[in-house]
Amino acid sequence: MRHHNSVFHSVLKHVPWHVFDRLVTEHGADARVRRLSTHDQFIALLYGQLSGAQSLREIEGGLASHANRLYHLGARAASRSTLADANARRPNAVFASLFSDLVQRAGRGLRRKVGEAVHLVDSTGLRLSHLSADWARFSDGVCGAKLHIVYDADGEHPVDAVVTPARVNDITVAKTLPIAAGATYVFDLGYYNYAWWAELDAKGCRIVTRLKSNTKLSVVKTNPVEDAAILSDRIGHLPARLAASRRNPFQEPVREIRVRIDSGKILRIISNDIDAPAAEIAALYKRRWQVELFFRWIKQTLKIKHFLGTSENAVRIQIAVALIAFLLLRLAYATQSAVDSLLAFTRLVRTNLMHRRSIDALLEPPPTIEDQRQLSFSLC
Repeated sequence: MRHHNSVFHSVLKHVPWHVFDRLVTEHGADARVRRLSTHDQFIALLYGQLSGAQSLREIEGGLASHANRLYHLGARAASRSTLADANARRPNAVFASLFSDLVQRAGRGLRRKVGEAVHLVDSTGLRLSHLSADWARFSDGVCGAKLHIVYDADGEHPVDAVVTPARVNDITVAKTLPIAAGATYVFDLGYYNYAWWAELDAKGCRIVTRLKSNTKLSVVKTNPVEDAAILSDRIGHLPARLAASRRNPFQEPVREIRVRIDSGKILRIISNDIDAPAAEIAALYKRRWQVELFFRWIKQTLKIKHFLGTSENAVRIQIAVALIAFLLLRLAYATQSAVDSLLAFTRLVRTNLMHRRSIDALLEPPPTIEDQRQLSFSLC
């Protein structure tokens, strides 16, 4: 019988450890550290994400129960208190930068032009306990954070992520994110800002969003409608003046496409793409559901609805490690062909995390006692 490392070991192979070590050095993360290195902290937190652990104590117990296999992972067991201290004090920039590096690696297999990229921009709220009130207080008795995401709809992974207190507006964060010139940006009413739209347009990006019901459009042309799902297709200009007689910075012509959705509600979809078929613009806006599914996936599958620490640093580290776990699962999933669903693959990884099995044989029955005995003899 052939020897295999654990499934966790196979997932960790996709971590660029040379990059991780460089980041630890750059940020001085291991300076004056005596007990738990940043490397061990990362493996412990990643184990918690992939195993579904709900507390630091559960991570401590899980690692201790597999102590004989931690050596092959290049890690050591971690106590709950030491891990809590590390989460509160180690620079979260190490993990955020590692996530950015993994994003680049995850996207290298997508051989498409930048202009073909579809970026979905959205955010999701994360409820926090009152112990986080010093940095995440939203209102009386309510504390929370926001995870802002730019999601690659074709690559099916995030390309940018920012964590803020829940009181920070979506558009405030969007204005700070880098713009991929020539890409398509799809977003909802939380990003209703003409100045940002003008900036996207100036960089050759296609915009797909929707208009508020009270926004007037000065129509200059009406296109014929050839699709039954499209109620109207008009070209015009947004209001030239804004509140307090301010000039609207977005003066380019826009396209308004009215569609009726299944609930009966009529949406006014707007785009700066004057030439594409109306059905294509409507279909692009509909793709926003992908980022909603991503948020649901990481909340329910990677359990980021429950936080292991209350400080801002601990919350940022946990979210970054959750996003890293998602990318590592995608990279590991791409190396096998037996499981045809990322969700099913993730569940199998969780079940077999510390078992010695090949990553592409998770659907095969576990080895029998006789197989294990033969393996022991062969290793003697």
